[in-house]
Amino acid sequence: MSYREIVGNAFGLASALFGLRRLVWAWPVGIVGNVLLFTVFVSQQTTPLYGQAARQVFFVATSVYGWWRWRRNRGGGGAPAVRPRWATARERAWLVPAGLAAVVACFFVFRAVGAGFPVPWWYYLADSWIFVGSIAATYAMARGWVDFWLCWIAVDLVGVPELLHFHYYPSALLYAVYAGFVLWGFAVWLRISRREGPQRRSAEPALEPA
Repeated sequence: MSYREIVGNAFGLASALFGLRRLVWAWPVGIVGNVLLFTVFVSQQTTPLYGQAARQVFFVATSVYGWWRWRRNRGGGGAPAVRPRWATARERAWLVPAGLAAVVACFFVFRAVGAGFPVPWWYYLADSWIFVGSIAATYAMARGWVDFWLCWIAVDLVGVPELLHFHYYPSALLYAVYAGFVLWGFAVWLRISRREGPQRRSAEPALEPA
């Protein structure tokens, strides 16, 4: 068990709590956790999970975008950094096929690169699903889509068994706890999206990039 794994996951949970409250602090706190977990997953002292490590890099890149967007959207007077809404049919029409295509592409890329140790075929598919799903969830959170909570549920359903299989118990435990938290967050954001819907529609043009 690595203290960096425990601390990194603690930062990840703190980031999720800030995200639930729609606070910009969700992003810088999450980046610290990503950096710590990257060092854990590439460590030669345990079984290296390069797919898990690679997604930390993309987390940082996507989090920088989310940080910028939430700071840009936040108005004065302590207003929330984002107004939750569902992704539109048009947005889903490109995001879902692109995500599935990315999972297939990553599967072949990860398998060609190899894990550096014997693994079953499903390892590459699981890592691809987690990798792409995590990036999609982070991007959707940056956009303020309620859908991002559902993306995390899909990631957790695969991530927990994989982490248990490779003995990353602190991360697996956090993922399991996080799954319950995600369900709560989904309910909260869904309620907010319904309550603030009329306000969102009137303010949305100012929130979207030109």
